[in-house]
Amino acid sequence: QVQLDESGGGLVQAGGSLRLSCAASGLPFSTYTLGWFRQAPGKEREFVGRSNWNGATKYYADSVEGRFTISRDNARNTVYLQMDSLEPEDTAVYYCAASYGGNGFRYWGQGTQVTVSL
Repeated sequence: QVQLDESGGGLVQAGGSLRLSCAASGLPFSTYTLGWFRQAPGKEREFVGRSNWNGATKYYADSVEGRFTISRDNARNTVYLQMDSLEPEDTAVYYCAASYGGNGFRYWGQGTQVTVSL
């Protein structure tokens, strides 16, 4: 059974930082693309960024480019999202997801809440 468990969310002031973690089990982690998404209240879920299997290729949404960084530790089956210079607009539930072979993100975590206050 595939499981993705996010952690590290919380309340932070604008300008602050948080690091989210996503621990995976039940899949060959090092062969999967891992992505981060978020969903704010009343809005659709949106793409934040993704990393290919070895971390050599990463893409980010324009809204987070230069502030957020994805990294992964394949030995620990964990992907991270370092979030700096946080803004109130970053408030959302953050999800990690796994994709294999360009077939879309099939596996999803339950999400972790990030709240950025003024």
